[in-house]
Amino acid sequence: MSGGDESLAEMFWAVARRLRHQTKRALAPWDISPGHARALGVLMRHGALRPGALAEHLRIAPRSATEVIDGLQERGLVQRRPDPGDRRATLVTPTAEGERVGTAIRQARATEAERFFGALSPDDRADLARILRLLRAE
Repeated sequence: MSGGDESLAEMFWAVARRLRHQTKRALAPWDISPGHARALGVLMRHGALRPGALAEHLRIAPRSATEVIDGLQERGLVQRRPDPGDRRATLVTPTAEGERVGTAIRQARATEAERFFGALSPDDRADLARILRLLRAE
């Protein structure tokens, strides 16, 4: 199949695969999965969250969020504590190590994104952002 015959969907998925591989490479120093890194990022942005709220932010099932939290807790990156507003509920927060790792990951991802999108002119970046916002809104 020549480049001219490639569909928009095929090109989009090829770019998405490339970005996903680059993200995995960026996360390699911390031996953390993209899903765990996303969860840690959400907790750093939003602060303490109940597991159900974290699941909503990640758009995953609550049971899956529990598995993600367990994995992060085993690595010392998050902690569970009682919710002061409801002792029956639990809040999840990043530990000091989680904050350190999360900040380092955010910086590494920003560097990778700059490298990935660096070939685009500012106008092309603005056009791509506009187009992606349109597609995301549908």
